[in-house]
Amino acid sequence: MQSLLMLPPSPRSSEDLPGLETAPASASPPGAFGPGSVPDLSPPGGALWSGAGPGEPGGLGRALAGSLSPDMEPKVSPGEVLMSQAVQPAHADSRGELSAGQLLKWMDTTACLAAEKHAGISCVTASMDDVLFEDTARIGQIITIRAKVTRAFSTSMEISIKVIVQDKFTGTEKLLCVAFSTFVAKPVGKEKVLLRPVMLQTEQEHMEHSLAAERRKVRLQHESTLNNIMKESSRFDGPICNEEEGTATTTGTSVQSIELVLPPHANHHGNTFGGQIMAWMETVATISASRLCHGHPFLKSVDMFKFRGPSTVGDRLVFSAIVNNTFQNSVEVGVRVEAFDCQEWAEGRGRHINSAFLIYNAVDDQEELITFPRIQPISKDDFRRYQGAIARRRIRLGRKYVISHKKEVTLSTQWDISKKGSLSNSNVEALKNLASKSGWEITTTLGKIKIYTLEEQEAISVKVEKYVGSPAHMAYHLLSDFTKRPLWDPHYISCEVIDQVSEDDQIYYITCSVVNGDKPKDLIVLVSRRKPLNNDNMYIVAVKSVSLPSIPPSPQYIRSEVICAGFLIQAVDSSSCTVAYLNQMSDSILPYFAGNIGGWSKSIEEAAASCIRFIENATHDGLKSVL
Repeated sequence: MQSLLMLPPSPRSSEDLPGLETAPASASPPGAFGPGSVPDLSPPGGALWSGAGPGEPGGLGRALAGSLSPDMEPKVSPGEVLMSQAVQPAHADSRGELSAGQLLKWMDTTACLAAEKHAGISCVTASMDDVLFEDTARIGQIITIRAKVTRAFSTSMEISIKVIVQDKFTGTEKLLCVAFSTFVAKPVGKEKVLLRPVMLQTEQEHMEHSLAAERRKVRLQHESTLNNIMKESSRFDGPICNEEEGTATTTGTSVQSIELVLPPHANHHGNTFGGQIMAWMETVATISASRLCHGHPFLKSVDMFKFRGPSTVGDRLVFSAIVNNTFQNSVEVGVRVEAFDCQEWAEGRGRHINSAFLIYNAVDDQEELITFPRIQPISKDDFRRYQGAIARRRIRLGRKYVISHKKEVTLSTQWDISKKGSLSNSNVEALKNLASKSGWEITTTLGKIKIYTLEEQEAISVKVEKYVGSPAHMAYHLLSDFTKRPLWDPHYISCEVIDQVSEDDQIYYITCSVVNGDKPKDLIVLVSRRKPLNNDNMYIVAVKSVSLPSIPPSPQYIRSEVICAGFLIQAVDSSSCTVAYLNQMSDSILPYFAGNIGGWSKSIEEAAASCIRFIENATHDGLKSVL
């Protein structure tokens, strides 16, 4: 198999990147996308080898697509392809860690082999998206990449990619990366391709098959969702920062590099190998991020590598990268790729063949996470890229539910009446701590309602702020009585008190509506409320899940968990207040919020507006109908 070389880019000054985010994808015929497939070099026995070429000294690649001898056969499900690699110095960056670009090349190769195993004909990459890097790998460690077709759609397939890193001394394994690729089958001649469906055998395969349809829907509506959010952004009174200490511009982060496509960079179709293009894009994006952080950037995720058209041997590829925006400990870099043949190069007329948005974290020399300076947009194009990054971050957060479906981990605390005081106080303190965290980013503003999100390493939280034309104590009495919540919250079907612990603490059993065609959900929660003390003017209603042996999970419902949620109510004056609803979302609660955060649903705004009407109407009616 031919070697996969990655030539070092030569950065030089660049103009800004108009149209980077919003350029429409051009329609391309089948086979006109990125990398193309890898030649079938199967030896007898069915093992597919992708060993080292001249450009990859020490490469130990092995893609396992067939059977091995019984004593060394790995656990490979039907249709799955495995690649194993030992990380060599040639694969690593200056810090001794596996280069993200090198890993992307291996992932693309493995995914292509999985696609071709299912299709039985040559396949090419249309996109690779939702790439999440969970950890890093170092020289000497072992990488195992698993790729499998989750669902076939007429001529295209979704391939799930999972990367595990193993320490060869301890045998410890960790999840390194997950991603999804879309491949298109390349027809032979004029014959139309109709891919056979994926044979589903396990419960996990059925689940991934169902989620693949949801992920495809999100991909197809991504551009319209982004445009809608960008239109909404004109109403933000938030996130633009003023000239102040710590703000920065993106002018110095512009990077441009050029590569000449040589035969070792191409697949057997003669097109440039998509994994190689992604690796080059990662290189220029890393340089761009480093110019802002003045540290060691490392790739955390990629929204999407989208192949808009082909390039071939002899093309000149021009890579342009620039920072779009920063979010506390992360930075988004946009990369655009244009291809030129000889004539186009002389005329200065290129073809836009790829775009991607890469998200980085960074550490300093002491391995401490760097906080990025806030970006100050200056030009109209700066502002467009700045707002585009905010919109993509919102979509990215919303997509987390449809990227993968994790089994719910039990988070609730066992209820112990002897510890009711400490459990109640910890419930209240957890809500106050969540509200006081830094990094809340506004995503939506609509009249009296503002929605914020907080993205942390292992959690997504949402905050909904609303102005209510009623006194704070009235809002407190209404919102702290959860039996009334089904009157305004469409997600709640029923809510009953099952234990009156004290005047300020109750345990409720709640049933919720069906979401995404699943079973309805139920919860058992402790609601702890507090009135203002001393000079404080904040009313608190805190909520968290507890477990009771007397109410075990029912087969009719999916038992869900509330990690930390509740209301913070503050008086504006004697006749009005602000109400903030916060929720640190568990996997079971996230489906109710994912569409809102991602921009393709308005259910949170609708529930918030219903809450405002409920409180104001009850107040105007003198509370006769509800108190």
